[in-house]
Amino acid sequence: MAHKPILYGKAAEAMIVGLARSGDREAFAELVRRRQSWIRNLMRRFCHDDHLADDLAQQVFLQAWRHIRSLQQSDRFGAWLRRLAVNTWLQHRRANDPIRNADELDETHVAAEGPAGMAFDLDRALASLPEAPRLCIVLSYNEGMTHEEIAELTELPAGTVKSHIRRGAERLRQILTDYNDGARNHGQ
Repeated sequence: MAHKPILYGKAAEAMIVGLARSGDREAFAELVRRRQSWIRNLMRRFCHDDHLADDLAQQVFLQAWRHIRSLQQSDRFGAWLRRLAVNTWLQHRRANDPIRNADELDETHVAAEGPAGMAFDLDRALASLPEAPRLCIVLSYNEGMTHEEIAELTELPAGTVKSHIRRGAERLRQILTDYNDGARNHGQ
């Protein structure tokens, strides 16, 4: 007789996490189903590379499966998974960028891609920021984390986190303003 999967669709996440912590693969598959878009989008904002983001998201879920038994509070699964995602991203960057921040863009440089009429959305503007400010901005605005939470998660000093967010937000405003001004001037 074929094994019928248990349907978790309406079950509370904390209950499903509890089942996954006990080794229930179907429960963990449900957690992946529920959280995969969020993790993939978070990774895309970090790296601005769809394929890499998918690979990193897969690594996050592999780490989650390996370590889910260490999660003490089932209702903290989302925060725990976010921490795994950020750590996975930071480990990837360390392993693949031995000269840290060597690829950071000069403050006055923004890549001009395509014609002026090409859509320049927030993700592209974010991608033009250096790695550390981009990480801090995504965690602050996209994930709603406080400066202190970001500092703890990234192991950056709180003052540095605040500076990255302030300067990064200013830079984003400038990039988007310049783009909008250029698009208006091009249309006249």
